Amino acid sequence: MCAEVSVLGLGPMGTAVAAAFLGAGHRTTVWHRMPGTAGELAAKGAVEATSAGAAVAASPLAVVCVAPCGADREVLDAVGDGIAGRTLVVLTPGSPVHARETADRARRHGVAGHLDGVVMPGPSGIGDPGCLLLCSGAQGAFDNHRKTLAALGEPFHLGADAALASVYETALFGLMSATLTGWLHSVALVGADGPGGNVTATEFTEVARRWLRTVGGLMDEYAPQIGSGHCPADGIPLERHLAMADILVHASELRGVAPGLPELLREPLARAVAAGHGGEGYARLAEFVASDGEESFATGPVTG
Repeated sequence: MCAEVSVLGLGPMGTAVAAAFLGAGHRTTVWHRMPGTAGELAAKGAVEATSAGAAVAASPLAVVCVAPCGADREVLDAVGDGIAGRTLVVLTPGSPVHARETADRARRHGVAGHLDGVVMPGPSGIGDPGCLLLCSGAQGAFDNHRKTLAALGEPFHLGADAALASVYETALFGLMSATLTGWLHSVALVGADGPGGNVTATEFTEVARRWLRTVGGLMDEYAPQIGSGHCPADGIPLERHLAMADILVHASELRGVAPGLPELLREPLARAVAAGHGGEGYARLAEFVASDGEESFATGPVTG
């Protein structure tokens, strides 16, 4: 079904967002602080507005993609109460505190609903079925415009707190970095000279991708245990994980691969075992990753 949407800001993100909406058949109005920059989008059917206010007035859904951090509030203040009754989706990078402040400002201007959003992995992934559009804020606004937003990727509502999308973005970037760095260390380990070595990255990755499916299953298993006080070992206690970490450090040194990463992974394991948790499962390690000391780890509401 064709919807009406306005995109404010035509940098890399805004341009990709507008193109995806157009590709999905939605009537798309665009605006940029530098007039006349919507040439290619206009050729695809976009309507270029002469002002931010005109862009907002054209559609019930306004998606803001301006930079740097804080520019979204400048646009919002320029539009003023013209945003009243419309849904605002902000895809501008910023901190959790910034997201909450923008949400408060949007409410003062009378928006029908506000969502703070993050596109994972970024502009290059917009429109791809594997792209995630993480949104936090008004559930009703998300529900009302979910089908339209699906042109950008798979929409996922995180919760009512506008700060959640920003926190998730940082946490997921950390997960990606840790995973890819671990993969690179593994590639170096199997590719080094020595018995069983000289394996290419492509050969190793074919097996590693299969193993990551198992790792994902372990995450599902461990997640409800974190903070519960009950972390069963299920055959592989932390003392065994520590022994494997020692082997990984030693193997890295033998093959001439920098051992810094496995040493980093070993450190919280050693603290957990020293604190008497050697017979427990991997979920117990959460509190030792979260703190230098032994403290109870439990998830809670996002704070600024």
